[in-house]
Amino acid sequence: MTGTELMNGNGIYKKNFQNGTENGGCTRKISDSYQEKYTYEMIEQTAEFLKERVPFTPTIGIICGSGLGSLAQDLKDPIEFPYSTIPNFPVSTVEGHAGKLIFGFLSNAPVVCMQGRFHFYEGYPLWKCAMPVRVMKLLGVSQLIATNAAGGLHKNYKVGDIMLVKDHINMMGFAGNNPLQGPNEDRFGPRFPPMNQAYDKDLIKKSMEIGKELGLIDNIHTGVYTCLGGPNFETVAELRALKMLGCDAVGMSTVHEVITARHCDMNVLAFSLITNECILEYDSTDEPNHEEVMDAGKLRQDVLKKFVARIVDHITSK
Repeated sequence: MTGTELMNGNGIYKKNFQNGTENGGCTRKISDSYQEKYTYEMIEQTAEFLKERVPFTPTIGIICGSGLGSLAQDLKDPIEFPYSTIPNFPVSTVEGHAGKLIFGFLSNAPVVCMQGRFHFYEGYPLWKCAMPVRVMKLLGVSQLIATNAAGGLHKNYKVGDIMLVKDHINMMGFAGNNPLQGPNEDRFGPRFPPMNQAYDKDLIKKSMEIGKELGLIDNIHTGVYTCLGGPNFETVAELRALKMLGCDAVGMSTVHEVITARHCDMNVLAFSLITNECILEYDSTDEPNHEEVMDAGKLRQDVLKKFVARIVDHITSK
């Protein structure tokens, strides 16, 4: 892409592209082919832009899911970048995703937090959805904490529960859609990265302990997550099939971010906030909706902040 770069009167970075514009509510061309994927140099340019403006190196990256953006509000000495001001960055279009990259300190640890992520259903290819993970890697991040809102498939999961992801089923990958498709970038990782140990087992164990210490004895679990393309909620038949496959929670994110993180040798912890119970019976008159997802996030935001802060404290004390 070609374009003109400039700073506005407030020192905010802007770009005007021939194929669309960025910043402040302008439209941007989303459709991309794999021939237009980010090069290593483009991601490096994005990382350098941020390094020049942030006086510390983050070691932990946090991705906030729907309704969980408040996790970023407890950062000390925050430095905020709206996505529209960052070179090469996509923009978030979903309610509940503020669309900011925030640097700061959590439990005295330097972190970078995505207040809102990118989804396949917004029109972005998976490699673009997961691009910020590679930016984090070049910024110095070695540990990724990915959070999401998910529907509970397991019979024991209730709204407000936390599920630590012990494994995932990559349904979009089964259909041939993977963030690592295309020529491999060896500077990030190998052509065929293993995924049998995608989630840090020791960190899952410690997170379970932290959750119980915070009073979540009956509300924290480990389970299998799956990501579907969305944006529609699933049919009864689809949910029954996913349950038969061994899925405990279903959402529309995270898996491609985890694959990208593991490809570039980052340790990963992921957890789902169960925001609705999946409907598995045809005679049910209930219908899932995004509002209940947002409401569940608000109800659990205080304990989730403490939960993530304690996890970060544990990571940095090791």
